[in-house]
Amino acid sequence: MSNYETVFIATPVLSDAQVQEIFGKFQGVITENGGQIVNKEDWGLKKLAYPIQKKTTGFYFFIEFTSEGDIIDKLETMYRRDERVIRFLTFKQDKSAFEYSEKRRNKLAGKPAQAATETHNETKTEE
Repeated sequence: MSNYETVFIATPVLSDAQVQEIFGKFQGVITENGGQIVNKEDWGLKKLAYPIQKKTTGFYFFIEFTSEGDIIDKLETMYRRDERVIRFLTFKQDKSAFEYSEKRRNKLAGKPAQAATETHNETKTEE
């Protein structure tokens, strides 16, 4: 099993219910095909770097998952078929990308393991 990240941008004209439905749809595609979701984030409505299909904003979504490689073709086919998706990118994480994303998840979750050791070292130097 390999580690993957996928980011997709949905059209900005969706309602809140449609936004949650499209996010759930692609999570379902991953889990139904034997993948396991490690992390998922709804980054919300953001300004695009350049206009896409005459739109200047879009809803950004991020999913990190583990799976066999054959799921990627199915997932990207679903992205292409859904007219609400205006851009997507999926890539396989190498060792360093996996380590970085793990640190990022821990930082977002507020796990104090790294911070506690840094604080402990700082107090020793002050004594």
